[in-house]
Amino acid sequence: MTGALKIGELALAAGVSADTVRYYERLNLLPRASRTRAGYRLYSNADLERLRFVKQAQIFGFSLDEIKEILPGREAGLSECRRVHDLVGSKLEEVNARLAELRAFRRLLAAYFEECEQELAGKRGDACPVLFEISHPSRKKLARAPERKTKEVFKRKKGVKK
Repeated sequence: MTGALKIGELALAAGVSADTVRYYERLNLLPRASRTRAGYRLYSNADLERLRFVKQAQIFGFSLDEIKEILPGREAGLSECRRVHDLVGSKLEEVNARLAELRAFRRLLAAYFEECEQELAGKRGDACPVLFEISHPSRKKLARAPERKTKEVFKRKKGVKK
């Protein structure tokens, strides 16, 4: 095999560890490597490109399971594009929900910051209002606090079309 890379060379070229390469191979994100007589794994330039694709997709926020679904070459044409379209749409919904949570959390922090500012300026009592609020939350502030959404919540929403 011309241009064959050993696992360490592949890992270095892709910016990952050799353990990551082995892990991706076990998950079938990378095809099984051919072996030398001595048992060393050998990878091709196509394997390097695939590994780079996986890492780039992770940077875009896709999970390894999602990446497995959109790996290039499984299907061609509109079917492949539909799969990617649906996954990107779902990811966009997740990002929008997270942004809404972060905006609500920012409003809450800004309110707490203002309360601290007033306390420090001597416009309030002797106790820190934020510590009091954390110890004795009001319903009003709880309503503004961001909800922690788990991946399960997002997965349930995935099946729902709007």
